[in-house]
Amino acid sequence: MPRPMRRAAPRDPDSATASQPKDPTAATARRTALRHDLGASLVVFLIAIPLSLGIALAAGAPLTSGIIGAVVGGIVIGVLGGAPLQISGPAAGLTVVVAGLIPTYGWRVTCAITVAAGLLQVALGLAKVARAALALSPAIVHGMLAGIGIMIALAQLHVVLGGSPQSSALDNLRELPGQFAELRAAELAIGLLTVAVLMTWPLLAKRFLGLRNLPGPLVAVALATVVTAVLSLDVARVDLPGAALALPSLPTGFGWAGLATAVVTVAVVGAVESLLSAVATDRLHHGRRADLDRELAAQGVGNIVSGMVGGFPVSGGAIRSTANIRAGATSRASTIMHGFWVLLFAGLLGGMVESIPLAALAGLVMVVGMQMVNRAHIRHVHRHREFPAYVATVVGVVAAGVLQGVALGVVAAVVIALVRLSPSTVRTHERDGALHVEVHGSLTFLSVPRLSRVLDKLPPGEHVVLDLTVDYLDQAAFEAVHTWRNGYVARGGQVEIEEIHDDHYGRAAEGQPGSRRVGPTPSARWFAPWWHWQRLNIRRGRPPAHPLVAGAREFQLRTAPLVQPFFERLALEGQNPAQLFITCADSRVVPNLITASGPGDLFTVRNVGNFVPVHQHPHGPGDAGSQARHDSCEPSGSDDSVGAAIEYAVSILGVRSITVCGHSGCGAMQALLTNAADPADDDGRDRPGVTPHLNRWLANGKATLDRFAERPAPRLSDRPVSRVEQLCLTNVLQQLDNLLGHPVVHRAVEDGQLRLFGLYFDLATAQMYVHDAATGHFEPVDTPAERAARGADAATPPEAPLEVMRA
Repeated sequence: MPRPMRRAAPRDPDSATASQPKDPTAATARRTALRHDLGASLVVFLIAIPLSLGIALAAGAPLTSGIIGAVVGGIVIGVLGGAPLQISGPAAGLTVVVAGLIPTYGWRVTCAITVAAGLLQVALGLAKVARAALALSPAIVHGMLAGIGIMIALAQLHVVLGGSPQSSALDNLRELPGQFAELRAAELAIGLLTVAVLMTWPLLAKRFLGLRNLPGPLVAVALATVVTAVLSLDVARVDLPGAALALPSLPTGFGWAGLATAVVTVAVVGAVESLLSAVATDRLHHGRRADLDRELAAQGVGNIVSGMVGGFPVSGGAIRSTANIRAGATSRASTIMHGFWVLLFAGLLGGMVESIPLAALAGLVMVVGMQMVNRAHIRHVHRHREFPAYVATVVGVVAAGVLQGVALGVVAAVVIALVRLSPSTVRTHERDGALHVEVHGSLTFLSVPRLSRVLDKLPPGEHVVLDLTVDYLDQAAFEAVHTWRNGYVARGGQVEIEEIHDDHYGRAAEGQPGSRRVGPTPSARWFAPWWHWQRLNIRRGRPPAHPLVAGAREFQLRTAPLVQPFFERLALEGQNPAQLFITCADSRVVPNLITASGPGDLFTVRNVGNFVPVHQHPHGPGDAGSQARHDSCEPSGSDDSVGAAIEYAVSILGVRSITVCGHSGCGAMQALLTNAADPADDDGRDRPGVTPHLNRWLANGKATLDRFAERPAPRLSDRPVSRVEQLCLTNVLQQLDNLLGHPVVHRAVEDGQLRLFGLYFDLATAQMYVHDAATGHFEPVDTPAERAARGADAATPPEAPLEVMRA
């Protein structure tokens, strides 16, 4: 029998030879992708023409430089870039920078600055520091773009009104009343028409689906051009010079410090705008993620080429990139083709551009500038309490310049970070005949003014106990506290200072300047049992409070202020958990801790043995077997509490998954095995008269015992398990089967609206496992590499994990 022929796979998808059979499916996919890329390139081309001209006009650069920048951004960066779906070209972020360079250095020297900025970007890309640029706070970046947008909008408003922009934003604002006094009706009408179309086009496109594929900038500029031609309006129009390209020239007679600042400004602003656009573009598609270092280097090459031929500085643009993806682009082919369309248009149809009124381009760029002040960004930074840094950056950019504004924003962000990293609370109360001043948190120079105000208000001659339970004490705070103590004692008072820094072994160490707590901080008390952190009061000789009261007080003092916003939202919106979590009542199992969940995440059911009683139809009140079951050790049918929770979670709350979580060392499973081996345990605990409710409840584990006897027990994939653990694992799987016996669960699973999960928690190793239906075993939830990294700390003291959690 002849052997079947096997086709070898080509080493590269694009290197298949003609002798190999062609895959018709792959060929069809390539044709479909090419068709999508072609359509997307045309859409982006129609946006790029008016936008590139408008940006060049707003910066005071030759209009042809905008076209050159668009061609270079499409072809050169399209071929070399690391973000295939990003469209590069003249972008609004560099408009203000270039507008400040041209009056100072002239256009040809500005081109040389563009080349130098490109070289710097290439060097940064090769040094692989692109990710470092994203380390800048989003509040500063958004504030920089918003400040640039305000400057652009103010400048172009003068053009829309028929005048000329001034050299700075403050001058534009100052001259605005005079510009209103000298309105030119024709320019104002065309500008307002352009703005109106751009502002209403998204709404029209949503209502009329046929308009969705038409780019708003093209429609606005085209309509303004047609109206100008039909009404024969006397307005200024685009003037494309027919002279040769303006090649760059070396600067002479200028200070090198100013030139270096200009180069760094162009390089940094262009790089940040490009990288942010690349990251934003990644969120809009599911293809290959952007290589930011390659993209930064490609942007540098693009600026070198653009500057050498007299083009505008280029960077990645969010407007064109978003339009490219939404138009269906699948590869860098759309980016490259869009550059060729711009080149073809400039060569064959350049005369059409000269009919575009300047007021229309100014209106277009003014809207782009206004859109750079993004309300979503403002809400985002305000929600993260970084609004002061945002405002500082905006004010700095508008009043002083881009780099100065960014520097001011960095200073504001650093101050905010220092304040957040130095939280402290100061409370004063009287107890046991003494005034107690309790200080918690980090005591730094930022906390000194508040602490000093409290201490200075204490009445003289009293016995003061200053309790410094702090995790950091710097030199300024140390000196302030001891200076106050010396003065208070000199005036007849008595001061007792308790500075306790808890170490791993519970020893109290006298606080020193610059020292930091080694043991659990107050925030880590969420992770530690009461006996671990409440021992501090015992060591100080204070009468111990009830542990629950002390824990509630600790929550109210430190944790409640942190979680109150979440509870407030949950109180207003109601609960909407995604998970029903069924686990054991064992005190060692803390569901929110082992799942890293918070308020509102889990709808939790806890009982002895994490049982889900088998669903049965309820018996009527006259059921004669009811009393007999009550007196025996048989399960009394479906447990209403568990069944009610299941029905409420699935039918009312609409949870999307149910998890049964078992754990090692489960007392219920140990009791099941003991009773199975010796039903009459001589300690008396299993006699119905001693624990009747518990015995009836444990009878719900009979199905687990039967399964354990009849089927191979599941196991953990990474280590052997004991007989009790085998029963614990079997119990998880049996309760998942019992869940499917509930009609409400069965219907939801069949409809694909609900998923069931089995988890297992090993107490000794704090390791979580999840059941793998394919293998039938329980697999660790983390990867081997993550477990190895965690195991590297195995030699640390027993309480070291608390420090890891705190960090």
